[in-house]
Amino acid sequence: MKKTIKDFELSGKKVIIRCDFNVPIENGVIKDDSRIKASLKTIRYARKHNAKVILLSHLGRIKTEEDKKKNTLKPVAEKLSVLLRKKVKFIDQTRGEKLENAIAQMKDKDVILIENTRFEDLDGKKESNNDPSLGKYWAHLGDIFINDAFGTIHRCHASNLGIENNLPSGIGFLVENEIKKLSKLTNNPKKPYTIILGGSKVSDKIGVISNLITKADYLLIGGGMAFTFLKAAGFNIGSSLCEKEKIDFCKEMLDKYPNKLILPIDVITATEINENAKTQERFLGEIEEEEIGLDIGPKTVEVFKQYLDDCKTIFWNGPVGYFELKPFQNGTKQLLDIITQTKAYTVVGGGDTARAASDFNYQNKISHISTGGGASLAFLEGIKLPSLDAIDEK
Repeated sequence: MKKTIKDFELSGKKVIIRCDFNVPIENGVIKDDSRIKASLKTIRYARKHNAKVILLSHLGRIKTEEDKKKNTLKPVAEKLSVLLRKKVKFIDQTRGEKLENAIAQMKDKDVILIENTRFEDLDGKKESNNDPSLGKYWAHLGDIFINDAFGTIHRCHASNLGIENNLPSGIGFLVENEIKKLSKLTNNPKKPYTIILGGSKVSDKIGVISNLITKADYLLIGGGMAFTFLKAAGFNIGSSLCEKEKIDFCKEMLDKYPNKLILPIDVITATEINENAKTQERFLGEIEEEEIGLDIGPKTVEVFKQYLDDCKTIFWNGPVGYFELKPFQNGTKQLLDIITQTKAYTVVGGGDTARAASDFNYQNKISHISTGGGASLAFLEGIKLPSLDAIDEK
């Protein structure tokens, strides 16, 4: 069992907390602050126990100097100040004298947010490649490290694994809760157990398909990835997304688990992807060459409903349509309605599916919405999670 923030004496200590503040920001305005709110319990606990709180997070991807301008964490510091009712001091650098002086002057209960850790990626990807000297530098700024960023728990970054290798470490309340909730899907889940898998690529889900198909009763396949399966099953998919190099994998799965893998029987198509696209309902076999499948159809929703209604456990990762645009959001919206009316233990695996649940106001009707899409899949695949494995045991 891993150490948690509750296992440390925090008073007077400089506590580095790795958070996941990778939130959508447009023109300096945060569009969804749910990930920030998810970290509040850990931050408040540290302050309540008189810690000096130093926060780290990444935001977006940093490949150019231009990326730094739009991916600064300054708006997050401002939002945190409001949520905590406490001024959060923002340091606009990831290392240096200004940062070190600010930390040296901290009083108990003070909070500092350091600039986007991925700013270090402009110089040889030091953050993303877990540069040892960078991890050691960040570690020397504090006394204790708390990992509360579940969204990067499967990554080997300087801001998690790099610090854990150099400081006494534990997990925060968010990570602790994620492990508890997701473990219900791996430790004898209540049956029937159905999984909905969507999103664009089969390649992103090979591990989870191979691992979970032996544990689940059914896998309902939607989204762009469904068309690689449909192509493997011999259907014409028009101009829909298809990963040709994954067709053999899909064939193997369909041959091995014909009664577990449930594919769409109709789809919503269009010849262009935009808000004003003219759509068609097509049964399989009716899709025309220039058409792109962009959502599951109403008959597929009815079929999927039959597998979901009596379930005791449901896990969903990846929307079943291009839900960002109104013409293609019906499938995802209707499945959210269906699963929230069941008596099942329901888990949504982060990312776009979590966003859809929030956009359509179903977030409070789901048992657990994970803060990490890729991390939740990695956890369910049963693969090693390096920055969790490195946390000290109790």
